[in-house]
Amino acid sequence: MQRVIDIDAQLGARIRIERKNRGWSLNELAERAAISRAMVAKVEAGQSSPTANLLGKLSGAFGLTISTLMSRAESGQGRLVRWADQPVWVDPESGYVRRQVSPASDMPFDLVHVTLPAGARVEMPASAYAFLRQVIWVLEGELIFVEGGVRHVLRAGDCLELGPPAECGFGNESADPCVYVVALLRTHEGRGILS
Repeated sequence: MQRVIDIDAQLGARIRIERKNRGWSLNELAERAAISRAMVAKVEAGQSSPTANLLGKLSGAFGLTISTLMSRAESGQGRLVRWADQPVWVDPESGYVRRQVSPASDMPFDLVHVTLPAGARVEMPASAYAFLRQVIWVLEGELIFVEGGVRHVLRAGDCLELGPPAECGFGNESADPCVYVVALLRTHEGRGILS
């Protein structure tokens, strides 16, 4: 059975910890992430479910991947994480379902399984890619991936290595869900470096 976790409170607490560990005020985090102070406060209090785009902006401001931010918010994982125990998060805006496949560890590598509903689109800021190398592998359906000004149409079996950091969009223009895996290699996380 799939475990969909209510992660809003856990994420909010983790975001607060990451902010305080850096000695940042709410205003400073809001400025670095290019979002409102009120939104940061709501997310930290667990009063607002962050969208994928918002998580991308916050993790980018911290110099972390979304995977690392989410895994730091969760606890109790070992080296083996069975399918039923893998944390699942649903974007409240698009219905995008994100499953953290790889265990939380200090390895610089993550595997994420994504289901993008029919007609859904998720935008991600360039800051979310500033310290990563990524590969997208489509398992089912068709993914429209826009990387800066380049549009890629990916079908089942296709695999794409992402280029330099750019504003990106993941879209599903079909009538069926699109399922894909993202393999992420962190290059210099946790240093607060943005480009």
